[in-house]
Amino acid sequence: MANRIPRGRGFLERTTASFVDALEHTFYAEETAGADGLLQRIHPRVKLLGILALIVPAAAARSFKVIGSLFILAVLLAALSQVSFGVLLKRVWIAVLLFTGVIAFPAPFVTEGRVIGRLPWLGWTFTSQGLVSAGYLVLRVETATTLCVLLVLTTPWINVLKALRVLRVPVVMVTILGMTYRYVFLMLETAHDMFESRRSRMVGELTGSERRRVAAASAGVLMSKTFDLSSDVYLAMQSRGFRGEVYLLDESRMQRFDWIILAGFTLVSATAFWWGR
Repeated sequence: MANRIPRGRGFLERTTASFVDALEHTFYAEETAGADGLLQRIHPRVKLLGILALIVPAAAARSFKVIGSLFILAVLLAALSQVSFGVLLKRVWIAVLLFTGVIAFPAPFVTEGRVIGRLPWLGWTFTSQGLVSAGYLVLRVETATTLCVLLVLTTPWINVLKALRVLRVPVVMVTILGMTYRYVFLMLETAHDMFESRRSRMVGELTGSERRRVAAASAGVLMSKTFDLSSDVYLAMQSRGFRGEVYLLDESRMQRFDWIILAGFTLVSATAFWWGR
């Protein structure tokens, strides 16, 4: 008979596994950003502006053909940039479909229009206009999310932050994003060590109240460490001359290829916006 895993240890093991999964996802993103793909060869500013230019018509278009074409374009860019379809399927398409599907599920039943069917047993009627509205929502979110993920996977995070300054994003926000990305992994590692040390000291199964007490105590300790670390890091950065602006040692300039790609993004965006009115 298989050994039964105690619920207390099961919770710790699941939490530890989630930390490891987050780190593996980050390592994959860094590896993909260093690959020799199409998007990796484009200047970060061009990628940021181009991706935003594609997201706007995807969100505003009133035609399934236009939104579907933009989604196919995103898939094509992923293939040319050596982004795994398995990763997109697991981490983007299925997750977005489930999340957006829950939001869009009531639309066919509450939207007025021509009734085209009825759910068995429940007797709920659904309309064609409601199905179209739900389809638009799901396809738009899938397309926009895929484009955003491509930008993050094919661009080092520090270059994304630097490109955000082109859009006049406040320095404070850029700094917060940069520091969050830099130290969230340190906090994940700290939390992982805390759970590992707790698991190595556990004997038997914890009761429900004990598990809640352990979780609350661990969260409190981790928050205290986070506050202490943030103060120390801020003072250290200030003493080294940091004033909020993001600077890169390998500051690159836009080449002729980048301008051609930017013109292509602009042309596709304008065409999609026109046909999707």
